[in-house]
Amino acid sequence: MDKLTSNMINEAHKVLVNAYAPYSKFSVAACICTDKNNFYTGVNVENISYGLTTCAEVSAICNMVTAGERKIKSIVVLAANNLLCSPCGACRQRIHEFSSSDTMVHLCNKETIFHSITINELLPLAFDFNP
Repeated sequence: MDKLTSNMINEAHKVLVNAYAPYSKFSVAACICTDKNNFYTGVNVENISYGLTTCAEVSAICNMVTAGERKIKSIVVLAANNLLCSPCGACRQRIHEFSSSDTMVHLCNKETIFHSITINELLPLAFDFNP
């Protein structure tokens, strides 16, 4: 594992304790590295009305955009348990919105990287509007 990815996993671990998952008990954290090498983290925030839940990836993307950045170089998605946590379809599309074809998505648990894949491999037919 390269140093950048290791640092991203460490940053995700730091915020994982802030996840709010009282219903599913499935805590997730994400860490984005931008093209400027800045890190932005986020956690999942559940709601009793599940449709209002915010995924960790969305939290991290919102933090990145709020800070004025727009380009994801790589993202770590970290599950608090030993399961593989792959972004849901909506998160895949949101990641794609701010990515290039070679943006790396690292799917991790507490111990290790399960899988590293580009966003285009994860979402090969992403919606894209080019008038």
